[in-house]
Amino acid sequence: MIRFILVLLFLTIFFICSIFMHLVLWIVGKFNMNAKKVASLRIVSWAFRCVAFLSGAKATVIGEENVPKDQAVLYVGNHRSYFDIVLSYSRVPRITGYIAKKEILKVPILSQWMRNMDCLFLDRSDIRQGLEVILSAIDKVKNGISITIYPEGTRNSSDEMLPFHKGSFKIAQKTGCPIVPMTINNSNAVFEDHLPFLRKAHVILEYGKPIYLDQLDPEDKKNIETYCYNIIKETYEKNKALV
Repeated sequence: MIRFILVLLFLTIFFICSIFMHLVLWIVGKFNMNAKKVASLRIVSWAFRCVAFLSGAKATVIGEENVPKDQAVLYVGNHRSYFDIVLSYSRVPRITGYIAKKEILKVPILSQWMRNMDCLFLDRSDIRQGLEVILSAIDKVKNGISITIYPEGTRNSSDEMLPFHKGSFKIAQKTGCPIVPMTINNSNAVFEDHLPFLRKAHVILEYGKPIYLDQLDPEDKKNIETYCYNIIKETYEKNKALV
């Protein structure tokens, strides 16, 4: 309970301070939009590191050298916890947007930070709007902004990964950007396994080698969602022993 109170207190203070920070960033954006985006990335990354520390989430990161630093990428990963975002976003080397569920728009301060960082909001019940989100993500990648997506489509409460949605990979197919597999083990042990309490937990975050579609066999290229699923599934099973 103490960890939960500390995180809640930190977030309350951060959200109050965010009112002033958003005003400053709005002014900065009038003169230099890229500076606004980079500043937002740094601020939120710092806040997420604080949340991880206060919650007792200790991450072992493997393969971070696999993430290309000189171009936009598509991160794809399994999704078990809100802490998947907390732990992974604080490590991105360049401006990165997440594709998130539209319900987050109801949280005013948080949604504004996410807009600053090029996040996109998906209505999972509206196929047409989902296509529009993918097209927006394609445009962002073409403009040098990395995108993170969880192809299972939702947070998965079971230990068995859900199938990956094929449409998620159109971002890479239409831009030619590398796909970075991102496998997370045990993030659910921080929060979701014992709501509403936060528990100290060891989380494994592993980045696989980037996947370039033009280097794949035709069959793997055609079924890229299965190809990535198998890589992440194999890594997930391997890393269970490290938790």
